[in-house]
Amino acid sequence: MTAVLHHGGWDAVLFDMDGTLIDSEKLWDIALGEAAERLGGTLSRDARERMTGSHTDATLRMLFEEVGVAPTAATRAEVAGWLERRMAELLGAGLPWLPGAQVALADARRFGAPTALVTSTVRSLTELALATIGPEHFDVTVCGDEVDGNNKPHPEPYLRAARTLGVDPARCLAIEDSPTGVAAAEAAGCTVVVVPSELAVAPSERRVFVESLAALRLAAAL
Repeated sequence: MTAVLHHGGWDAVLFDMDGTLIDSEKLWDIALGEAAERLGGTLSRDARERMTGSHTDATLRMLFEEVGVAPTAATRAEVAGWLERRMAELLGAGLPWLPGAQVALADARRFGAPTALVTSTVRSLTELALATIGPEHFDVTVCGDEVDGNNKPHPEPYLRAARTLGVDPARCLAIEDSPTGVAAAEAAGCTVVVVPSELAVAPSERRVFVESLAALRLAAAL
């Protein structure tokens, strides 16, 4: 079933990245699993799912808890640096698009909607991903290390994107996949298109569910 959302109903489209536009969560599976092994443990499926959509600080906290290691400032910095370098290697090898993502980006541009990329990924890794996605698709990019620690599920990433674009977040359409990201966008006041991921997202009034972005069409106002 195709969901058609008309451009006249919003002033901007705000896209999540990992698991929404590109299939990068599988790369995080690899890097986080290896990081756990380097710390002498293993990463359970449950712990990995809880990390989905989280920012670096929260992910590292859960990682150390999972392997039973109390981090010092030095070990935390070492693991954070290693994880960023490993993800850079994986991202640099190329990223697969998720179904319908390129069409959704093109639709937003086609009908003149301002766009933003709103991601929990840090700027350095986001720039590598943008080499595949194309920075020209976005007027604004908000990264996980640019929101003063107020990461998803806090609404600040989406509020900041709306402020920068000069639009009311209540007239923004956000496209997300994880419960963490959906909660952030909804708390900011956005209407949220929910793309399925491995984690279930509960229905609510401001959430529109699609089978994939291939089932979404952004159309001109009637």
